[in-house]
Amino acid sequence: MELEEYRKAIEAILLVSDVPVEPSLLAQLLEVPKADIESICSELMVEYKNDNRGFVLANVAGGYRYQTDPSMAPYVERFVLEGQTSRLSAAALETLAIVAYKQPISRMQISAIRGVNVDAVIRTLQQRGYIGEVGKDSGPGNAILFGTTSTFLERLGINDISDLPPLANFVPGADIVEALEDGLRPDQYNDVLDSQERNNEAKSTNDEAPSE
Repeated sequence: MELEEYRKAIEAILLVSDVPVEPSLLAQLLEVPKADIESICSELMVEYKNDNRGFVLANVAGGYRYQTDPSMAPYVERFVLEGQTSRLSAAALETLAIVAYKQPISRMQISAIRGVNVDAVIRTLQQRGYIGEVGKDSGPGNAILFGTTSTFLERLGINDISDLPPLANFVPGADIVEALEDGLRPDQYNDVLDSQERNNEAKSTNDEAPSE
């Protein structure tokens, strides 16, 4: 009977929470060991999946929360995005990716990587709750350092920043980089110009030669 009551209590708490609830907090509220909470939540995860529900119990950002089943994404997106026009720009997404993979990172470091001023983009990401101040640099100026938030983890559906795909997956292979570098070498560019110049001289000589 107690187990059934604990299950119902966990479901009730997670249902009213708009953020992931840590198992340690659930254990404190129910006055049971944390291991029991994790065991019950694991059972609920399997139960919901086997019942083919439209929602799942997910372990994200260090806690548990209810989320829609990924297979229902097309319908949920149609509902949520109806009439919504405020989306992150390409610049904001690029900046967010830099913070995610290089955190903790300062505003100046982000600007150096992107090659543009990022003040406005940083403010936007902070307002959306995706990044926040996580400390200060120990160097001169004590620059503010930024990092991603639990909201960022929630939106990506991951439990920890280490769950992000390796950055190497998005970097071109060595052969591609070498080919690009070869195409940008000044000596090859000069060779092309010399070849074009010789062709132009030959054409000019042919045009000036008397016809028979």
